Amino acid sequence: MAKSKSPEKSKKGLPALDKSPSHLLHRALQLALDLYAEEMGDARVTQRQYAVLAAVEAHEGLTQTDLVRITGIDRSTLADMAARMIAKGLLERQRSASDARANAVSLTLAGRDALAVVKPRMVAADARLLRLLSASKREALTGALRELIRAGDEAAAKPVSLPVEKTPKVERAQKPKKAKADKPKKKKLKKAA
Repeated sequence: MAKSKSPEKSKKGLPALDKSPSHLLHRALQLALDLYAEEMGDARVTQRQYAVLAAVEAHEGLTQTDLVRITGIDRSTLADMAARMIAKGLLERQRSASDARANAVSLTLAGRDALAVVKPRMVAADARLLRLLSASKREALTGALRELIRAGDEAAAKPVSLPVEKTPKVERAQKPKKAKADKPKKKKLKKAA
């Protein structure tokens, strides 16, 4: 029975996956989240919760719509997260002064304390991740990721216009004419005068 090579020993890799940006980004995200979890320890703040706390700290009074745009977290997930973070006492919500239909979010004292604890841990997780690359590639990576996100945001903001295909006019099918022989002849009756 032939032994299969272990993934570590194989130099060929999986070309389809090795050339797939979405797969590679997914793998890099897994690595980043693992490092984040190790650095956070018992902090109990997820990476996305950290993103929300940091965004709110930087721009106090953001609406939840603003947070969706800034963090990239989808609307329904962010609404659930905000509700849980409010229940934990990390955030508070009030009506926006600029739009009565929207909720503005701000940090509570507990939210500021939690952010003060996790911010240095996030910096450490990011530093560990970047140390895996040579110094010359670190800025190239973050720059390329920022450019990818910017381009994606711009593409998402453009209205989608699908090409209009001209469809050929479909003519109504005409009923075949019956031969005169097929039709019974009607006799005309003369009216009596």
